[in-house]
Formats: sequence, structure tokens, C-alpha cells
Amino acid sequence: MRNTLMMLVALMCPLTVCADITPAADFDLQKMSGKWYTVALANNAQWFVNKKAGMKTGTAVIVLTEGGDMDLTYANLKDDGSCFRANPTAQKTETPGRFTFHSQDKVMTIVEVVYDDYALMLTSKTKEEKSEASIVVYSRTPEFSEVVQQKFTQLALEAGVLPDNTVILPQIAECPAV
Repeated sequence: MRNTLMMLVALMCPLTVCADITPAADFDLQKMSGKWYTVALANNAQWFVNKKAGMKTGTAVIVLTEGGDMDLTYANLKDDGSCFRANPTAQKTETPGRFTFHSQDKVMTIVEVVYDDYALMLTSKTKEEKSEASIVVYSRTPEFSEVVQQKFTQLALEAGVLPDNTVILPQIAECPAV
């Protein structure tokens, strides 16, 4: 019964709960700028379940653009020693702490942030009537506290991500600077 209930929550999230999750109060992108470590992930998509065992800690550098958007630079060291890098820009919306990517089908919300410690982000994506919720924990250091882990787990459940679809990322070396 509990598993059935959890699956029902996971299916309903994009229609109800995710839309109701509000950004952090008094969000300040300037304070969010700088280097972060990606220390935990959760996602309700099948591709994530298949790939999560090989995922590891990476870095994200956030830079405020002149127009108020958020430039993100991701770097993850791969098993072969090469680096995966990506540099998307999240466009600001009228709601501080909420951003969109590409077209309006992908929305990122900074749910909670302590600027010198951690940030919890929820990204929801809807395409061709398929919805996906993703939660990321960013930390200013490669480690994060048990309290933040509990907040991450709770947010994942609220977003409809099943407990088996969460991962605390193991630490590895960082990609070299370019």
C-alpha cells in the first residue's frame, strides 16, 4: 500500500506539488554566485535510475549575467579522466529564485539556500506530456550535513521522487581548470 501511495505521489507531482513549491524567500542571485559542489541528486526519470550508480560529485560555478540571468558552468570528472563540461544559461523570470531554460518547458526553482553553505534546487521539465522532476543539492564544500540530507530527502518526496531515485554522490577529484 505504501509503495502504491508513493508511486501515486510521484505521478501527480508535476501537476500539483511541483507547481506549488515556492522559491526561497528574499532570493539574491549575487549571493548565490560562485563555486558549488553537486553533492546529491534525485530524479524521477528512468534514465536516472539506469545511470545513478556511476554518478559522482562535480562542480558548478554560478555567475550573474548583466541581464540578471544565471550562467552555470558544470564540470564532472569522468572515469576515463576526461571532463564533461556544460555551460547553460538560466533565464530569470518575474519570480526571484525561479528560472527557465531553453523554451519554457524546463523550470528551475531555488527552493532553499544558505548562501555560504548549501542550496536545494528543483527543476521540473514537461515535454510531450511527460514530466520529470529533478532535485540537486549544491554545497560550498564537498560534504554536507545530515540536516541538509534530510531536507533533500523531504523535498524529493514532496516532488514525487521515490527514495530509490536519490543518490548521495561519492567524492572524486575535480576537473582541472581550463
